[in-house]
Amino acid sequence: MKHESHARVRTRHQVVANTLLITLGGRRRVLSSAPQGGGFRPASYILNHQVEANPIANSPPPKFFGDPARYLCNLASRLGAGKGTVGLMTAVPMTQLVTARVSVGTLWVECFATVGVTNAVRAGEWPKICAHGDRQAGAGTINLILITNGSLSHAAMVGAVQVATEAKTSVLRDHAVPSWTGMSGATGTGTDAVVIACQLRGQGPWHTYSGTHTLMGALVGRVVARCVARGLVKAKTWKDACR
Repeated sequence: MKHESHARVRTRHQVVANTLLITLGGRRRVLSSAPQGGGFRPASYILNHQVEANPIANSPPPKFFGDPARYLCNLASRLGAGKGTVGLMTAVPMTQLVTARVSVGTLWVECFATVGVTNAVRAGEWPKICAHGDRQAGAGTINLILITNGSLSHAAMVGAVQVATEAKTSVLRDHAVPSWTGMSGATGTGTDAVVIACQLRGQGPWHTYSGTHTLMGALVGRVVARCVARGLVKAKTWKDACR
């Protein structure tokens, strides 16, 4: 039986004002759905930036709404992170940041997460205006940043996204988080993002696959479930979403 251990995350990070800045300690292979630096790319930094919550539809939009990528790129430069940065946005305060590290032997996976679910939705729902009429869906977003010392194939990186999503959804279903439209069984939020960062090939243990039958998949599933569950506790207002 594998001996699983938990410890505080060791990846260098800091919160500067309302931005989490993660320093990867060199170039890493990254796959993400981030508005800045999304897709497959090498990166040295990851940031998660808090923005204004729940903008009113009839008000002028914040300046970053037109071009989030440019806004985050400029922010990265101001923070000294430069072009090799993957950037996320959220309305969740960085005071609600949760982290976790799970390892077996020398293999480890760390997770940085901000959890907001007032924008929760069940996959497959048609987009609709909130019952309040004058607002868009409330401020939500579950941003998951996963970092491992393993080196993952492209297929394994996609597999890690799949497992992370399954783990996130299982926690939401366990806690009966509803969609902001009133439907039961939310599976995520309408603005969720995920980042997977791993070592360059040859610089860490190689993983061709990362599904739920693999050790990598098990670590990803456990660390995400732990962070999302803890994040829900910090997101104390989620039960009042769109009533």
